[in-house]
Amino acid sequence: MPIIKSAKKRVKVANKAAIRNSKTKRNLKTALKALAAKPNSQNHASAQGKIDRALKKGLIHKNKAARLKKKAAAQAKHNNVKLTSKKKPSKTAPKTTKTIAKKTPTKKTKS
Repeated sequence: MPIIKSAKKRVKVANKAAIRNSKTKRNLKTALKALAAKPNSQNHASAQGKIDRALKKGLIHKNKAARLKKKAAAQAKHNNVKLTSKKKPSKTAPKTTKTIAKKTPTKKTKS
C-alpha cells in the first residue's frame, strides 16, 4: 500500500478507470454477440458505436477496431441487412447568408 499521498490518489484513480474500462469492454463484447446472434441494422449500428467508443477511450488498437468493423459489415452484408447511414447535407445546397448593412464612414471635420 502506498504511503505518499499522490500515490494513494493514483491507486484510487486507477481503480475507477479499471471499472470504467471493464464496463466499456463488456458493452463492446455484448454488442458484438448481439450482432452475431441477430444481425439487423440496429444491432449493427450499436456494434459500430461501441467499437468507436472503445477505440476513442484507448481500450482497443485502431487496427483491431477497423478489423471488427469490417467483420461486422461483412456479417451484415451476408445476412442482407440494410445498413443505414446518417445523411450529410449536400454541398450543392444553397447556404443562407445574412445581409449585413455596411456602415458608411463619417467624415471628420477640421475644427
